[in-house]
Amino acid sequence: MHPYSPESVVIADEPRPILLWAASHLERVGLHQGSRLFNGPGRIVTLACWPRGAIEVAAGHGRVGMRRTYDWDRIHAARDQALLAFAEHLTGRLLDRADPRAKDQARNAVDRWSAEPGRTASEAAKALRATADALSGLLPAPPA
Repeated sequence: MHPYSPESVVIADEPRPILLWAASHLERVGLHQGSRLFNGPGRIVTLACWPRGAIEVAAGHGRVGMRRTYDWDRIHAARDQALLAFAEHLTGRLLDRADPRAKDQARNAVDRWSAEPGRTASEAAKALRATADALSGLLPAPPA
């Protein structure tokens, strides 16, 4: 598991740690429901956000180190996989990942779920962790 630290410049490049980091992040900063993923002045990593915003922060948005190199293709692919898996978990249906509209469909599904009145950061974190747990059965085990 990727340890949660909002100040860390280490960026996960696999979907499961991105989801787990995002869950911890929402528990720390809270859930923002509104017209934008982030709200208010300050650093992105300290602002309340939607689950999709938490996934973005987990994948490096607002957290990169100036003297570090990142494999952005790998990180962005993992972020997209995390978002698709999360949308599938929330809707209970698989998306056609070959369809170029799949990412937009995933974003819309996550945003609709996030915007439901009364949605809490705790619920969002629980759903992100449940998605990560489901992925753990689908991904190969790490080498011993």
